[in-house]
Amino acid sequence: MTDRPPQISRLIDYESLTLQAMRGVARSALERVAEEGLPGDHHFYIEFDTTAAGVAIPDFLRNQYPERMTIVLQHQYSGLEVEAEQFRVGLAFDGVPATLTVPFAAMTAFMDPAAQFAVRFAPEAPEPEATATLATEQDDAGVPTGDTAAEPTADQPDGVVSLEAFRTRRGMPPSRREDGDPA
Repeated sequence: MTDRPPQISRLIDYESLTLQAMRGVARSALERVAEEGLPGDHHFYIEFDTTAAGVAIPDFLRNQYPERMTIVLQHQYSGLEVEAEQFRVGLAFDGVPATLTVPFAAMTAFMDPAAQFAVRFAPEAPEPEATATLATEQDDAGVPTGDTAAEPTADQPDGVVSLEAFRTRRGMPPSRREDGDPA
């Protein structure tokens, strides 16, 4: 009898770890800006789900952006506060000041065009019990068959992040996009 190591994909939730790490990048960038201000030409586009738990925005913005909203942190923002699970910032919309509170779990995109950095992800959703259970059938050699964490199914949430966007396209300089426009 040989001792087989447990299936790593069943013990380590890599999708969740990747999502946490990417949100951590956005958090760290915002923390630096809160302490030091925006350096050079850096500015952030932050898209978030306005229906997510913990999002606090004025009613006039919620009416205007019932599902998703993108804010820009560049020249005119104030009171940027970054906490472990959320950030708060003051912005003006058509001259009307507003304070927004956005949990990192509600972010769907974070971009810094000056650094040619962009990351997109689905908002975190509570994991239903059905999606936490994976098939455990095994073939004769003890190798799992059926669905695995690496093979998304219709039951899994839409929050899987593709790392393909971070890879340099072969034969193409990193500063050019597929459509030929400079990035």
